[in-house]
Amino acid sequence: MELRGVNRVVIAVHNMEQSKDFYSKLLGATFHDANWTGEPFGIDVAISWDAGLELCAPMSGREADSVVTPFLAANGEGVMSVFFGVSDAGVAKEKAAMAGIETVHSLDFTREEIDEHLGGLFRKYEEHNLNSVKQCGFAITLAQIDPK
Repeated sequence: MELRGVNRVVIAVHNMEQSKDFYSKLLGATFHDANWTGEPFGIDVAISWDAGLELCAPMSGREADSVVTPFLAANGEGVMSVFFGVSDAGVAKEKAAMAGIETVHSLDFTREEIDEHLGGLFRKYEEHNLNSVKQCGFAITLAQIDPK
């Protein structure tokens, strides 16, 4: 398995539109809404592939119970997770397990899901979110994201 470096940084925010505006003005970032990925977790999601950022905010009406609510309450806005690119997500997940790091959530998108939700940008998109907060202070996601 080859490490490809940092793919993106996930930032928990209170207000999605204000945060997108801030990072767009500051960095020239272009954001793509990815709310379909966050809906089950009560969050709005916007990804900037060009800036390597993902913003997550509580959905309207879910401020009290979204997945980012505890982080925001404890830390305020800030880096919640880092995505590391890998050449083989399955092998990376196994290595994490051998190191005693539990996978808490996984995604492996079909070709249809990549085309529908990710604009067909990728040939492969698989990610594994690890329970690494105790070890390093933030969540690590191992992601195999192969461009077309």
